[in-house]
This record gives sequence, C-alpha cells and structure tokens, in this order.
Amino acid sequence: MSHPFAALTPDLVLDAVESIGYLSDARILALNSYENRVYQVGIEDDTPLIAKFYRPQRWTDAAIREEHSFTFELAECEVPVVAPLVRDGETLFEHAGFRFTLFPRRGGRAPEPGNLEQLYRLGQLLGRLHAVGSLRPFAHRETLQVQNFGHASLATLLEGNFIPRSLLPAYESVARDLLKRLDDLFANNPAQAIRLHGDCHPGNLLCRDDTFHMVDLDDCRMGPAVQDLWMMLAGERHERLSQLSELMDGYQEFHDFNPRELPLIEGLRSLRLMHYSAWLARRWDDPAFPRSFPWFGSERYWGEQVLMLREQLAALDEEPLRLF
Repeated sequence: MSHPFAALTPDLVLDAVESIGYLSDARILALNSYENRVYQVGIEDDTPLIAKFYRPQRWTDAAIREEHSFTFELAECEVPVVAPLVRDGETLFEHAGFRFTLFPRRGGRAPEPGNLEQLYRLGQLLGRLHAVGSLRPFAHRETLQVQNFGHASLATLLEGNFIPRSLLPAYESVARDLLKRLDDLFANNPAQAIRLHGDCHPGNLLCRDDTFHMVDLDDCRMGPAVQDLWMMLAGERHERLSQLSELMDGYQEFHDFNPRELPLIEGLRSLRLMHYSAWLARRWDDPAFPRSFPWFGSERYWGEQVLMLREQLAALDEEPLRLF
C-alpha cells in the first residue's frame, strides 16, 4: 500500500497553488522537510511562494488554524515571524485530499553557536514570543508532558521491531529508569504552561538583514517557557552559564522568567531524545524516512541511544544551571 504523500506529484502541487488564484511559472523546488512536504513554487512575474502540505491525519483543521491564529497574533504584536498568506479570508486550503498553506519566502542564516551578542537578541525575540504566548492557552494543541513525550515514546518503540534484540533489554531498562526520574522531576518542579514555539532549535530562528525572525510553528504547543530556551545553549557548563546569562538579559526585557524552571532543562533534553526516536518509528511507513535515515534500527544507533540516556541519568544528578 503506497503512502499518501506518493500522490503528491509536482503537477498536483502546481494545481493546488493555482486552485486558489495564483499563476505558477511551473518552477518547483522541494525543500528539506520530513514531517510535512514543503515546496518553493515559482509565481509568474512575482516572488516565489512556499507551499506547505500537511501530513494527513496528524493535526485537525482546528489545530492548524490555531497555529495560524497564534502566528497572526505574534505578527500583530510586531514579533518577527513568517505568517501564512491569506486568500479570501482563509489560510488553510484543500486540494485533491491534501490540506496546504502558502507562506512568503523568507530565508536567513541560523545563529552562530555560542555567539553572546546573538544570544542577547534571541533572548529578546523569545521574550516577546512568550509575552504573547502567556496571554491565553491553546484549545486544540497538546501540552508537552512526560506522558506524551516520554512514556508514549517508549511504548511506541517497544511495540515495533526497531530496537535490535541484543540492545532491547539495555534500552528498556535505562529508559524506564529515566522516565521514573522524569516523573519525579516534573512533579517536584511544577511550571506554568504557556503557548510555545515548541521546536525552537537554532534552524528555526533565522537572521536576515541583521534581524532575527521565527519560522515553522508547526509544533507549537503548551509547555514550560524553558522548552523554547534550552536549545540555544551549547558547550561546557561554564560556557552554557554565560550563554544563559546573555539569553536571559534579553529575554527579561520583555517577559519574566521563572528560574525554578531551570532544573527541567536536562529533563526536557531527555524527552526530546526519546521523542525523536519514537517519531522516526511512527513515520517509518513513509518512504522518505527509510531513505533519509537508513541507520535507524542499526545496533550502532541504538547503542548510542543507550549511552545518551545513561548520560542523561547522570546529568539529572548534576547541579542545574543557574542565573548569575
């Protein structure tokens, strides 16, 4: 049985864009995206557009529209974000069974790891994001929790045949030990859940004309503010402390940060590791995944995962980062 995305041919992409009134020049370029399918589409006598085709059955229409509404709310508050294009009052369209959205093309460079001046400016951007995100909750999007990012991820991996039998006992043992620690960690460090970017790695914060802007809010969700901050930090502990200081100097110009969330950083890193493996497992029926991630299922990959989860157990015993 073929995957639904197999029907998403270049002709269908062009037809979809033209179905809402744009005239394509027939140029199309597939962009790097796995969860959805994203294309740059040339427009006759105009700037190319970005067409994003949503993975079938992942989000409800209400959840997608909530993402779009959040993006517009940010834009109205002058937070630099790439918002979807509106056509006849609508942002979510359907063609031949595929839901899609169009965006203006907006490129840029990812931040330089450890660049303190950039971290200050990124802190300002994320503070502005969270000042808006804290105003009201999502109604149709999930909250980041140990249950859905951790326990559900382990269940997915154990139900499949992705972990080699030689490493299955080791992985299951360390994962269960880690999840017990995470249950306790999040119970003992309750944090206010606000609307987040949700997948705020440096590749989704781009600099163009000396200004940073956010892209790809596809994973926006409820969760602790520190979830959008910890992936900005890199290097040894002393380096991350100075980076955190610069990030917070910018952040707290626009939004108050609760330092009681800092102990959650290593827990959130642990959840991201487990969730990533489960994401690959859940998407393995999509031919793009075996082709792009051929090492998934290998003993080397799962041996590295066992080691990383053990390292996370050790990291949870270390003193959390703190503000100066």
